[in-house]
Amino acid sequence: MHLVDEQEAVPVRSTQDLLAYFATAGKPREAWRIGSEHELIGVIKATGEAPPYDGPHGIGALLAAFAARQGTPVLENGHVIAIQRDDAQITIEPGGQFELAARPISTDSELATDLRAYIKELAVASRPLGLAWLACGLRPFGTRADIPWMPKARYDVMRDYMPTVGTRGLDMMQRTATVQVNLDFADEADAAAKMRCLYSVTSILTALWAASPIVDEKISGYQTYRAWIWRDTDNARAGLVPFAFDRDDIFTAYTEWALDVPLYFIYRGGYVRVPAGLTFRQFMRDGYQGEQATDSDWALHLSTLFPEGRLKKFIEVRGCDCGSLPMIEALAPMMRGLLYDENARAAATALTASLSFADRQRIADEVPKRGLQTRAGTHTIGELAKQLVAIARDGLARVQPASLPLLAPVEEIAASGRTQADQIVDLWQQHAGDRAKLIAALAHPGLG
Repeated sequence: MHLVDEQEAVPVRSTQDLLAYFATAGKPREAWRIGSEHELIGVIKATGEAPPYDGPHGIGALLAAFAARQGTPVLENGHVIAIQRDDAQITIEPGGQFELAARPISTDSELATDLRAYIKELAVASRPLGLAWLACGLRPFGTRADIPWMPKARYDVMRDYMPTVGTRGLDMMQRTATVQVNLDFADEADAAAKMRCLYSVTSILTALWAASPIVDEKISGYQTYRAWIWRDTDNARAGLVPFAFDRDDIFTAYTEWALDVPLYFIYRGGYVRVPAGLTFRQFMRDGYQGEQATDSDWALHLSTLFPEGRLKKFIEVRGCDCGSLPMIEALAPMMRGLLYDENARAAATALTASLSFADRQRIADEVPKRGLQTRAGTHTIGELAKQLVAIARDGLARVQPASLPLLAPVEEIAASGRTQADQIVDLWQQHAGDRAKLIAALAHPGLG
C-alpha cells in the first residue's frame, strides 16, 4: 500500500535527482530492521463467497471495526480504504484481500508477537461479520467474475490497464495473496549484493512457499497458481530483471529500468490517468498537461513496479504465496539469515551462479507447476531448497540465533518435499464438494 504524500513534493529533472531516493536510504548495520506484509483471503463463512465492500459481511465494516479500536482511517471518496497505526498499516487489495503491513522490527520474535496479536484482533472483528480467513495464496472458491471490486481509484485505473499488457493481470489483482518481507541496506554495494542474492534464489523461495493449487474450485495441477499468474501479468514491470546479476551500480541500473516502464497514473489530489505508454523518462523530460515530475511521483511510480525483488528505500522480497501463520512468520528469519549475514549471502548466491538468465527464466516459468521438482541445472529446486534452508539457518545462527525456531516449518517442507500446496490438495480431496468443511479446514486457526 502506498499512501501518496504531495505536501513536500520536490521537482525532479535528472537521473541524479532520482538516484538520491535510493542513495539517502542506506542505514548502518546496527539500524537494520525487517518489515513484513501479508494479504489474507476472506470468505463469507456461510457461503464461501468473496465479501463485498458494503453490507453486513463487508470489508468496509471490518475496516470500521479496526479503526474503532486504534488508528487513523484513510478515506477516499467517502470510503475507508486503509488504517494508519503508527509504523503499521492495514489496507485492502482489489478483491478484498486484507493486508497488514506490520511495523519494522529488530527481532523476529517481535514480528511473531505482532502477528499473533493482529490475528486475535481480526478474529474478534470478523466473528460478528461472519467472515473467515483462508491460509492459501489464491481464492479457491468461485471464479474471478464472482469477486467484488474494492472502491479505490488506483484500482480503477489498473483494472482498465491490465488487460492491455497481459492475460492474467485481473486475476493477480483480485484473486492472489502474498507474504513479503522488506530489508534494509547500508549503501549501493550492499544493496547490489542483496538484490543479486535475492534474484539468485527467488524461484527456490517461490517453490518452498507454494500454497495456491486450487483454481475455480478444482485441483489445478499447479503448486503455486499465483506465481503462474504473475508470469503474464505485465512483463514490462514484473518478473526477473537481468541487471541484478551483473550490475554493481544497482541504484543506476534500477533507475534506468524504472524510467522506461510506463506510468499507470500520477497523483494530484486524486489519481490522474496518463496516456498509454507514457514513461517516467518522458514525463520527467516533457511533463504532462502542465504538471512536472516530482520526487513524490517517483515514489508512487516505484510502488507500481512488481519485480521479484523490488527496490525502494528498502528491498522487498515478493515471490512467495501467503499461507499458514507459521510460514508467514518464517519468511522474515529466512531472509534475515540469507541477506543480513555476508557468508550466508555469498553461499546462497553461489547456489545458482552457473545458471544463465535464460535458465532462470525457464525455471521461473516451470516452478509454478512443478515446484520443488523443477530442474535447475544438475539439481532439482527441491535439492537446492534443502541447501538454501541450511544456509539460512547457518546465517541466522550468527545474526539472530533466538529466531532459529521460527524456521521450523520451512525446514520441514525442505526436508520432506511436501509443500503447503500438497497439504491443501489433500484437504480439498478429503472434503470435496463440502464448502463448510473446506472453509474450516483451510482457515487459519481462530479465523475459521
